[in-house]
Amino acid sequence: MILDTLDNYQLYSTINERIAKGFAFLHNTDLDTISSGRHDIEGDTIFALVQEYQTKPLAECKLESHKKYIDIQYVIRGEEFMGVTTKNNQKILEQDEDKDYTFYEGTTSLVRVSKGMFTIFFPDDLHQPCVQTESAAEVKKVVIKVLIQ
Repeated sequence: MILDTLDNYQLYSTINERIAKGFAFLHNTDLDTISSGRHDIEGDTIFALVQEYQTKPLAECKLESHKKYIDIQYVIRGEEFMGVTTKNNQKILEQDEDKDYTFYEGTTSLVRVSKGMFTIFFPDDLHQPCVQTESAAEVKKVVIKVLIQ
């Protein structure tokens, strides 16, 4: 897992070309006015999911991972906690290979992610987004999905 601000995105653009294209989208797009929903960058290889939602109590948020895609999650507006942990022996609750998610039962460490910050989650990084901080709040976030292969 990586946590940083978008000001430092160039440090991570060298991981691979697809991640670089995801960061280029974040850097070159007017994220304040972008509409919710899917925005293709390179078809199903790289795409952005813009979400607007209210954060929730920890118990209502799902611990998840992805096998096919790396997530770059960038907070456009608001802040949330994201639970994070490494993949160990967590109990699988639900899995859908076609939709590329697995939900787990497990505990995490909470990281505060505020406006202007991003996380990168790789397949072994379990993450639990959308957790409220001191109280529920509105968040606008974009998740860049980057195909691994």
